[in-house]
Amino acid sequence: EYPFHRRVSGFTSSLRTSSAETFVPTSVDLANGLHRPHQKPAILRKISAAQQLSASEVVTHLGQTVVLASGTLSVLLHCEAVGNPKPTISWAKNGEEVKYNDRLLLQPDDSLQILAPVEADVGFYACNASNALGSDSVSIAVTLAGKPLIKASRATVINTESPAVTVDIGSMLKTIQRANVSINCQVAGVPEAKVTWFKNNVKLSSTHHQHDGLLLIANVSLSDQGLYSCKAANLHGEVTESSQLLVLEPPRPLPYLEDLTAALSSAGPSTHSVLTSPSGAKLTVSPGSSALIGCAVDGHPTPNITWLYSGEPLSPRHQLLAAGRILQILNVSDFTDGEFSCLAQNEAGSLTQIMSLAIQEYRWSVDRLTACSASCGHRGVQLPQLRCLLDGAEVNSSYCGETPRPSLQPIACNRRDCPSRWMVTSWSPCSRSCGGGIQTRRVTCQRLTAKGSSVPMSTEACAQVSKRPVDTQNCNRQPCVEWVASSWGQCNGPCIGPRLAVQHRQIFCQTKDGTSVSSDQCSSLPRPLSTQNCWTDVCGVHWRVSLWTVCTATCGNYGFQSRRVDCVHIRTSKPVMEHHCSWRPRPANWQRCNITPCENGTLLTRGEAEQCRSRKEGRVVSQKRSTGPC
Repeated sequence: EYPFHRRVSGFTSSLRTSSAETFVPTSVDLANGLHRPHQKPAILRKISAAQQLSASEVVTHLGQTVVLASGTLSVLLHCEAVGNPKPTISWAKNGEEVKYNDRLLLQPDDSLQILAPVEADVGFYACNASNALGSDSVSIAVTLAGKPLIKASRATVINTESPAVTVDIGSMLKTIQRANVSINCQVAGVPEAKVTWFKNNVKLSSTHHQHDGLLLIANVSLSDQGLYSCKAANLHGEVTESSQLLVLEPPRPLPYLEDLTAALSSAGPSTHSVLTSPSGAKLTVSPGSSALIGCAVDGHPTPNITWLYSGEPLSPRHQLLAAGRILQILNVSDFTDGEFSCLAQNEAGSLTQIMSLAIQEYRWSVDRLTACSASCGHRGVQLPQLRCLLDGAEVNSSYCGETPRPSLQPIACNRRDCPSRWMVTSWSPCSRSCGGGIQTRRVTCQRLTAKGSSVPMSTEACAQVSKRPVDTQNCNRQPCVEWVASSWGQCNGPCIGPRLAVQHRQIFCQTKDGTSVSSDQCSSLPRPLSTQNCWTDVCGVHWRVSLWTVCTATCGNYGFQSRRVDCVHIRTSKPVMEHHCSWRPRPANWQRCNITPCENGTLLTRGEAEQCRSRKEGRVVSQKRSTGPC
């Protein structure tokens, strides 16, 4: 026996041993196992020390540790397995399939031989036996005398269901909360290596469950996340391998979403908001409005959110807020009634929350009627009242403009016989137009039936219901009035034509007995004329003109001539006041004349020019021709 052949800490914990002799697992019957049909593979474990055939050759079975010496030329690793069908044997080193070459040989009995072992051959060798029913695997450590060796894995293990999970050190482990986690640190080394555990480079206390290189973390939570390291050390050195533990929390619903409150306050009061939920929420909105749909979920790592509408992913044109946790819909009319859902996913699982959208529709309603037009008889009808409603509330009818109007038909109501009542005819014309007259009408007692006919009834039948209406009344009690005109005045008003003038008279309103009253009381009567045209000799006048005087100049710009214009009586030829002739235009009494250039111009003195102006203005009375310069 060689001292370096003894079992080392961390490796023996994985061996199923009961004695120093050969044994098989209790699940295998060595005597009958080969004949038992459909048996899963089982690898035979032997814990006897490695057999050294010579100084340079070592032969061992699985379940041992081989420590290479400087003179070792060959190592033979035996692997015996039972099963039906016969298992297939394969070898792996440190988790990777062994690539056979001229030094690594697979023997006919499925043993693995290592010729001229070197430091690169150090590691954990696993024999894998498999058939159609299953597989089995056992490993053996091949190490040098000196620095310890740790069996490490580079696998990533994700556990989302199992309550317990075991991994080799070096693995990346992602597991759900409340699971029991075991991290196995299998160590080989001579002399025996001491195992120390660390979390985030801090040594773990003895309160943690540590046994033969196995670290147990019970009922893991988020606080257990971190980097767990296994350090194996002996007097020749030390080696460390680490595993990262990530605790997964599947997505779970939250009762509120703070980001939704903030987004709603900035969106305005007309925006609706709702949170999705696993059981389903509902949002009812009016057409054209906007909405914010929140997906309140939590988990570790933070879940990714995917929005769907009627089971299909939403197009990217819809805006997402708060890292995708809020879906903003600017116009709900872009959708029909349907189901929005947010799918929250992380490595621990997924959660779907639902919200049903219901878009209210503007619709016509005829659920109300007008009051009946009659309390009895045959003509009582009620008309339906057409209203535009949105969610039961009346809105402006223009919102229902695109909706066809329902047909409205009058509804008969109160079609029954009426109680007996007085019936009256229209009043007759008044017997006098003024001064007091009398009107009469006919009063009868009748009953209107539901068919529309009137049935005469006794006077007593109506008298029990109401007092009999009067059948006679006074009328036109206003006094009788008339227009009265005075005699025409003299025909001496202003002349309006040849021998034609205007004369006046006064008009009064008075009663038949001669009492004057206000003109308003006669307003309904034709009013006589208060003025009229008349003939008078005073207006027999016309304009009379004389001959033009000789022009004051034979040339130049200052020549003028004048004449006399008088209003005279036609018969007497005597002048009268000019206003009597005002009904005809007055003829001109001066005009310019001889307005032609002079051949030899002559300058007038200031006095001569003034004399010319006086003549022009008619101040010269003499009819004699002037001898002056004009």
